Amino acid sequence: MVVVTCIVVVMRYGLDMGSVMLQDVVLYLHGGLFLLGAAFALKRGAHVRVDIFYRNFSDSKKALVDLVGNLIFLQPVCWVILLYSWGYVEFSWRIMEVSAEPDGLPFVYIQKSLLIAVALLLMIQSLSEILKSALKIKNG
Repeated sequence: MVVVTCIVVVMRYGLDMGSVMLQDVVLYLHGGLFLLGAAFALKRGAHVRVDIFYRNFSDSKKALVDLVGNLIFLQPVCWVILLYSWGYVEFSWRIMEVSAEPDGLPFVYIQKSLLIAVALLLMIQSLSEILKSALKIKNG
């Protein structure tokens, strides 16, 4: 993504040329990076967290906070994303949606499918976190 972005910048400002296709590639890669990396970030604990109180909690109290957060917040959000994006993605596949730009990439329907992928991957990872938290609470 960085290499393609550099190429776009050099083409635009150095050669006075533009490429809608390469700009679309950057957008697709950027979207894919964040959408497909969300579950991995959750697994590694790399997501944004306000640690003012959490960092001082015991392991079992942290597990309880993680359990409640996954059950009350993350799981419902994943289901909402899945349910609301399903028709949106299905319609995009049905019409084989392409970029609105004349020279853009013709794979918009694949990019939109990442909405379903992020919901499913986050649900699965959240379930894993729920089970880990429940075991920590049970075993102390």
